[in-house]
Amino acid sequence: MSTSLAQAVVGAGYYPALANHVLKNAIGDEEVRGHFVHAETTFDTSEVRRHMTVLVLTDARLIRVHIDDGASPESGGAPAASATVESAPLRVVTSVALTHVVLEPESFREGDVPGELVLAVGWGIHSRVDLEPATCADESCDADHGYTGDITGDDTMARVSVLADGEDTVRALEDFTAALQRLAGR
Repeated sequence: MSTSLAQAVVGAGYYPALANHVLKNAIGDEEVRGHFVHAETTFDTSEVRRHMTVLVLTDARLIRVHIDDGASPESGGAPAASATVESAPLRVVTSVALTHVVLEPESFREGDVPGELVLAVGWGIHSRVDLEPATCADESCDADHGYTGDITGDDTMARVSVLADGEDTVRALEDFTAALQRLAGR
């Protein structure tokens, strides 16, 4: 694992020993070509929850590590965290989309930082199935028409903004996306 990735994880301050352990196991002996670390805190009506997403790019794979915290029933209310690793060969990445959100675009100049970036990567890891009972146009019909639904691919996404995350984080996502686009396009 690269020193700069390990330092970024430590700098994020979210269970760095756990995150670096999981990342080292996921990356193995591959060379890190790019990374993006994003720690985020969300506020619910009754609780504060933290989570972190780390995207890692190697010559062969895109790796996503996501860590969530929160007490589980098994922990008896004690703090707990879960770390999920997903990876896909770069050859299965079907799309890389980066949306730039800019306020007052007429004032935007080369070198300025967009106010917000949203990265979506189509990589075929998961699909979501949404089913609902099928019906017909006859309102009095009580026959079983089976089910209808959609299968939707779930992209991996990252969203950052200058206001919430700072300019350095927005630039880091832009840089990571450029590296991903170059490697996925080979």
